[in-house]
Amino acid sequence: MSRSPASRREPRWARELRGGHPWLLSSAQRGNQHAGLPAWREGNAVRALVDGRSYLPVLAEAVARAGTGDAVLFAGWRAEGEELLDDGGPPLGAALVRAARRGALVRGLLWRSHPEAIGYTLEANRALARAVTAAGGRVLLDQRVRPLGAHHQKSVVVTGDGRADEVAFLGGIDPARSRRDGGGHPGDPQARSFARVYGPTPAWHDVQLQVRGPAVRDVETVFRQRWADPAPPTRWPWHTVPDRLHGIDRAPDPLPPPAPPPDPAGTCTVQLLRTYPRRRPRYPFAPDGERSVARGYAKALARARRLVYVEDQYLWSRDVARIFAAALRRSPTLRLVAVVPRYVDREGGFDFPASLLGQDTAWRTVLAAGGDRVQLFDLENEAGRPVYVHAKVCVVDDVWAAVGSANLNRRSWTHDSELTAAVLDEQRDGRDPVDPAGLGDGARTFARELRLALVREHLGRAAGDDAGLLDLDEAAEAMRRAAAELDAWHDGGRRGPRPAGQLRAHPRRTGGGSLARALVTPVYDLAYDPDGRPWPTRLRHEF
Repeated sequence: MSRSPASRREPRWARELRGGHPWLLSSAQRGNQHAGLPAWREGNAVRALVDGRSYLPVLAEAVARAGTGDAVLFAGWRAEGEELLDDGGPPLGAALVRAARRGALVRGLLWRSHPEAIGYTLEANRALARAVTAAGGRVLLDQRVRPLGAHHQKSVVVTGDGRADEVAFLGGIDPARSRRDGGGHPGDPQARSFARVYGPTPAWHDVQLQVRGPAVRDVETVFRQRWADPAPPTRWPWHTVPDRLHGIDRAPDPLPPPAPPPDPAGTCTVQLLRTYPRRRPRYPFAPDGERSVARGYAKALARARRLVYVEDQYLWSRDVARIFAAALRRSPTLRLVAVVPRYVDREGGFDFPASLLGQDTAWRTVLAAGGDRVQLFDLENEAGRPVYVHAKVCVVDDVWAAVGSANLNRRSWTHDSELTAAVLDEQRDGRDPVDPAGLGDGARTFARELRLALVREHLGRAAGDDAGLLDLDEAAEAMRRAAAELDAWHDGGRRGPRPAGQLRAHPRRTGGGSLARALVTPVYDLAYDPDGRPWPTRLRHEF
């Protein structure tokens, strides 16, 4: 029997993901036999914390409970000790210092980063490391990455020898300036330097997961593996000498053995997906790298039939776009709805043309596959300021949901360290339509509630106001209408009451002419959206 045209276009590696669980990767499909993680964990309670004002106070409460016999293990791209975790505090640094002084084991991994003079976070990360270390904890500035790479995982684990309130957090939110924003998006009073178009207190949209149950131990395992990596945290003299002068630890101390996994706490199955590049010296837990984020998305998108809902900081890479385009070609009833930032976050001479090049290339690919089934939006608050979308979220047919640190670009899928949780709730949502995709999977409570919570926020609706949003086609049309109304209000000179909601149609900007693309593309490929795959994998266009 001959294969359909869609299946002939599908690469071999994607076809190999079809076996086993219909939504989740098997251990073999992860593509890393040294991962040290179970394929997935059942029996977890998972809660989506939308925006920093939902997440940071919950984080503060968890850290405040930690004392003798407990551990606080955190990994991040950026962390600033003075960032308040709630309106009345405490600041992040004080919360961690107090936990260490109460006898908790406080250990942290922060990307070593680049200097603040060029827009990065080295000084802030170093200051937090010094404060926690002085209180009896230890924080490493971790540069065990590929050239031009970064550690981008954002996780916190608060453990207590298997007790009931053990908890893990992971997603897109670092405890840093500008992150403590809420649903109306007035911005965080503790603002960071940002593109001027976002104003003095940039509005910031993001999502973090709170996990209780056996999967807490898996998030802890990811931290432990990186902590115990035998490679030196930094190798270059211009890194090591300043770190020694600032009293920054250079070697991890042994961690106590992990406790057994916590007892089941809910109905969600959680699969941790990661990115690690192929690095020299090799990661012991990923000698040839790991690209299970890419593989997990590819498997879920192969089953998509009605709606892929995405929120992402970038959505920039042609390699990523090909997987979304394949899903659109495979199913003529499938819609793709994506929410992205209107403007790039920095205003450097290269950031803007590089972002346009990447997004234009990706968007051409998905539009060619899906046409008017593809909708791209951005957000603005009631003051008319754009909202920076930093979330990394995907919901497929109200069944499979993913939240993490990995953006939809080649850097996040191959080159930097990333951590994403795929969530499949065993509890079904009984509201119509009970089986949106018609494949027998049913609508799952976590995935549906996550999509509804995000869409309600963007439409300016109150909690529980889901009229017209349960049906996937109707929800997509409701978003399109809301964006059209707000766009028309702007085009008409902002006369009359402002329409409800935050949605705007995202403008199509080209990546420039052929000469501009030729000049930007090599630097984009090498520095802005690099590829961390082994060369044979790259040449086969596989993950």
